Amino acid sequence: MATEALRAPATTPVRPPRRRGGVRDNENIAGWLFVAPVIVILGLFLLLPILMALWVSLTDWNGQGSPFTGDVPFVGGKNYTRLFTEDGLDRRDFMTSIRDNMYYVGIVVPVQTVLALGLALVVNNRMLKGKGFFRSAFYFPSVTSSVAISVVFLFLFANSGAVNKLLGLLGVDGPEWFADSRGVLHLLLGAVGVDTAPGALTSGGPFGLTWWDWLAGPSVAMVSIICLVIWTTSGTFMLMFLAALQNVPVALDEASTLDGASRWQRFRHVTLPLIKPTTFLVLTLGLIGSWQVFDQVYVMSQGDPAKTTLTPAYLSYRTAFRDFDYGSGAAISFVLFLIIILLTLLQRRVMADRDEPRRARWWRRVPEGS
Repeated sequence: MATEALRAPATTPVRPPRRRGGVRDNENIAGWLFVAPVIVILGLFLLLPILMALWVSLTDWNGQGSPFTGDVPFVGGKNYTRLFTEDGLDRRDFMTSIRDNMYYVGIVVPVQTVLALGLALVVNNRMLKGKGFFRSAFYFPSVTSSVAISVVFLFLFANSGAVNKLLGLLGVDGPEWFADSRGVLHLLLGAVGVDTAPGALTSGGPFGLTWWDWLAGPSVAMVSIICLVIWTTSGTFMLMFLAALQNVPVALDEASTLDGASRWQRFRHVTLPLIKPTTFLVLTLGLIGSWQVFDQVYVMSQGDPAKTTLTPAYLSYRTAFRDFDYGSGAAISFVLFLIIILLTLLQRRVMADRDEPRRARWWRRVPEGS
């Protein structure tokens, strides 16, 4: 009997049939019911307008009537090709705005990031007295109306404003900030005697602009806008860096000090790696905001002098609401959107952690068990 019992095949336990429905399904239904209002709101006020603007960018709508009727001419990708391939004023203005915004981004993003990190290190110092006052003072420009600050900067950078008065005390003749269309690089070359462009830089260039135009540098009017933006945005990013610095373990800093690391070595090898996610956030937000600059340009210069402060965001507004070419204006907006997405992805790739193992491509993955 014992032998037969041992030889008997083991029977697998029969699982009870799975119940359909139950608590888990009720939770899923409840979750969808809770998020349904947000989905509806985002769909109506975000996704639907984006799709409508995309359709407008494919038409020649002039703002009269509805753009979704058969009377509006459908032009397809013509509004986009005019910005890149067709010679004319549309491409020249768009490329001029790209050039101006590239100089703007190249100066604003690094400077405001470094300044915000420096301010955060200052107010995070345990030996500093009156931390609350300095934090409020540094952050105050960020909560002030950008239009009001832009008007104040107009008076500061006027021909007889405070900035030129201060430069006069130092023996420097201040420029006409919002009347001089020359770029900073051209001004520096003019100071050493190079007043005219070499023939090699004026004979040709990409996208309808000469190399001399691409290498002009930001105008003095754009420099004043850059100063305004850096002053108003550094306070917000300072708070982000300050929150990250306060989460750095004190024990790590003390241990590195005991190991003989200098202040720069502690900052370079301990602090910066720990606040890398915050640095990526600040750079991403700064990059997106810099490509979307509009209100300062609208209040202070409206693209002048000679379109040296023209940005894609302001050009889109001017094309649609002043020239009544809503198709081209919408096309500029979508091209700007793609530029921001591509630069953000590139920045994410550049700042990726090199120590993490890279994921193998799907065609290079070795199947399990082989």
